[in-house]
Amino acid sequence: MISVEEALEKVLSYVKVLDGIEAPILECLGQVLADDVYSSFDIPPRDNSAMDGYAVHSADVASASSSNPVYLDVVGEAKAGGTATMKVKSHTAVRIMTGAFIPDGADAVVKFEDTDETQQAGGPIKRIGILKTVEKGKNIRYAGEDIGKEQLVLKRGTILRPSEIGVLASLGIARAKVIRRPSVAILATGDELAEMGQPLTGGRIYNSNSYSAAAQVLRYGGIPRVLGIARDTREDLDAKISEALSSDMLLTTGGVSMGDYDLVKEILARRGEISFWKVRMKPGKPLAFGTIEGVPHLGLPGNPVSSMITFELFARPAILKMMGKPVTQKPTVEAISESYIKNTDGRRVFARAIVRKEGGKYYASTTGPQGSGILTSMSQANALAIVPEDIAAIKEGDIVKAIMLDGE
Repeated sequence: MISVEEALEKVLSYVKVLDGIEAPILECLGQVLADDVYSSFDIPPRDNSAMDGYAVHSADVASASSSNPVYLDVVGEAKAGGTATMKVKSHTAVRIMTGAFIPDGADAVVKFEDTDETQQAGGPIKRIGILKTVEKGKNIRYAGEDIGKEQLVLKRGTILRPSEIGVLASLGIARAKVIRRPSVAILATGDELAEMGQPLTGGRIYNSNSYSAAAQVLRYGGIPRVLGIARDTREDLDAKISEALSSDMLLTTGGVSMGDYDLVKEILARRGEISFWKVRMKPGKPLAFGTIEGVPHLGLPGNPVSSMITFELFARPAILKMMGKPVTQKPTVEAISESYIKNTDGRRVFARAIVRKEGGKYYASTTGPQGSGILTSMSQANALAIVPEDIAAIKEGDIVKAIMLDGE
């Protein structure tokens, strides 16, 4: 058996960052830019108003106050999207809306609230009283203030969040080049499995692993290809695996233990190479990894909890690397254990736990029975409490490290 760290290092050494693909920007959310993005124009393109008010020459209103208003002739109105054809001369003003271009001659905008506009009768305003001084440049957004022409706006490797999607749209970029999402083939193995909608005869169970794995692939940005169930024959398993090899990665569940019908390791050895097949962890010891005809293959255990936990620890980082994202661990906290967690055989234990914060401290309690077939222990958990290999047990009151499953 190898350690969790050794296993992860081997998995990551076999996967690479994928190539770039051009896609509509809304489809690029959460992906990584494959190219630098430059602007071909200024944003904003011209000086414009940050407020609804009056464009003025600041020196004209230097003495203005509520008790001693300065009156200016209103020579026009400017609205967003219009052209700036008017000029502000001495002791004149232009009524202006937010986003409208600043007229020539104006160097500041007085807000409506700082004028006597509300005190005037209805109809076009010909003369406005300014009730407050305004310094030069006040309430003006200058050309290029946000983005300058030929500026590097977004660097290659940037993860596109909603704010970056907005920036691309502001540049008029409808499609962007991003690292493509990996296609991950998912194949369950075993004669005991039934697809949803089939009757459960002869002791069969429904194939939950394919759907939990597919949901995990989706959650971390990949594209799942659910290939169904391969029966416990070499012919069926070979055929299904051949179907999977057009994907960037293959996940199988089951078939990696020591039973007579656990055939995945055999095929992995015959059609590719095995890097490892046992990891010093619980649950999840029977975990095969290698390549099949050049495609990275992770053989997850058949027990549903083991399958989900090994996915979190090994498949998730591989997907992140293929997408060009930083391979970061999920957040971990140190919590006070409220449960007794036993380590029976010197493997690293990942116990399903509920972590809560109370009074500035974290507390962790297990979800109950920890069998690797108890899938509800995962649905109830928000964390994995870790018992290191060299510790026989975590007792109540001990400090335990916990991986927060709900973190990204």
